[in-house]
Amino acid sequence: MNRELKRVTIVILAMFAALFVSVTTIQFFSADALANDSRNARTIYASYSKQRGAILVQGQPIAQSVASADEYKYQRTYTNGPLYSAVTGYFTLDQGSTGIESALDSELSGTSGSQFLSQLNSVVTGQNPQGASVELTIDPKVQQAAFDALGSQQGAVIAVEPKTGRILAMVSKPDYDPNSLAVHDSTAVINAYNSLNDDAGQPLINRTLAGDLNPPGSTFKIVTSSAALQNAGLSADYQLPNPSGYQLPGSSSVVHNSGGGTCGPGETVSIKTAFVLSCNIPMAELGVQIGSGKLTDMATAYGYNSGFDSPIPVEPSQFPPLQDDAGLALSSFGQASVRASPMQIVEQSMAVANGGVIMQPNLVDTISAPDLTVLQQFEAKKLNSPITSVTASTLSSWMVEAVNSGAATNARIDGVSVAGKTGTAENGAGDPYTLWFTGFAPADNPQVAVAVVVQNGGGLGESGSGNQIAAPIAKKVLEAVLNK
Repeated sequence: MNRELKRVTIVILAMFAALFVSVTTIQFFSADALANDSRNARTIYASYSKQRGAILVQGQPIAQSVASADEYKYQRTYTNGPLYSAVTGYFTLDQGSTGIESALDSELSGTSGSQFLSQLNSVVTGQNPQGASVELTIDPKVQQAAFDALGSQQGAVIAVEPKTGRILAMVSKPDYDPNSLAVHDSTAVINAYNSLNDDAGQPLINRTLAGDLNPPGSTFKIVTSSAALQNAGLSADYQLPNPSGYQLPGSSSVVHNSGGGTCGPGETVSIKTAFVLSCNIPMAELGVQIGSGKLTDMATAYGYNSGFDSPIPVEPSQFPPLQDDAGLALSSFGQASVRASPMQIVEQSMAVANGGVIMQPNLVDTISAPDLTVLQQFEAKKLNSPITSVTASTLSSWMVEAVNSGAATNARIDGVSVAGKTGTAENGAGDPYTLWFTGFAPADNPQVAVAVVVQNGGGLGESGSGNQIAAPIAKKVLEAVLNK
């Protein structure tokens, strides 16, 4: 008898142990996965059962939840959806969410820790529970200017206040309308999502922060010049050989300047002139002279190979380990395996504009409870300090000269001192170039820094340039800020 009791006891204890393990696994390890499972109808209904907080630009909603007559109670709607799609992202029944909708989901849905008392009060008083509203840093005039200036080009524009890191504009094209993904019909949502996902232009990718990153081309010369001035202690007048062709070390490949000639007259050329005229050969020579260690250290200081949250996650730009001097030479003018996002490139201009300091780019000003109590107030904070104020001042003067009389003249604005750097990056034989511009204005008291990337050669294949296509786009964005 005792033996049978022991067996029953063991079985019961084993069952309790299994139950304990199962409950623990569900509550602590599988909760997020189950909550996010598209088949979890209970979670889907719950997410729509209360009013999701609004996403605001200067107090006006660009995303909000309105009452719905169906079982979901609330419908997510987007005002000027395509204009703000790179910022808001989307919120769907069964395809998840992106952008601010994803990054601040707990705040918008009212489930963050800071909103516990507010939600409890709603339950006690019988009020409809609501999520917090999010006020963005986006300036609608600057956003519209960037959207219009980019037009039908495939690419992205980002504009940031260099002194604070506040993001004034974030545009990625091709764009899409988040309203098509917010309907209360799963079949329609899936069809719309699949159509967008299969689109060759990849409209669901926010090109300002992530996606297929591009070679930065000559915009990377800001980093190489910083390494030469600061890490290698070279002067602006340091002279480099000035041939019309440069054979890469240990390779049969030959590098040329844009146009195929030398970098101005003379047998040698200064670092400053090479920067202003955006010449590849002297920058390749310079990179080899200063060495891979110093260049890698400077790229790392500028933020390559590391990401951050804006609060939308920013994909790290790439400066891979350099294997040989040929790769070092190519990397020195933004080719080889160097890849960057517009966010990374605008950070380079921010450092030069802000005395060597990069403030962390940020999309959110405040998060407020339904009773308007401020739950979070975002403050400016430093992200990196790659260069000294002396180096920043030197590079700023070079960028001004590049716009006034160098390789970035299409960014000139009458009566305003504009600092800028173009880039025309190769993507392989026969592939269209990637076209860049980055800069800031006014140069003596910067109010805005901008980065523009245009993919697919801007429709010109391998004949377009950053100054021809990207600089005029940036100019319109700069003017939108300065003319406010």
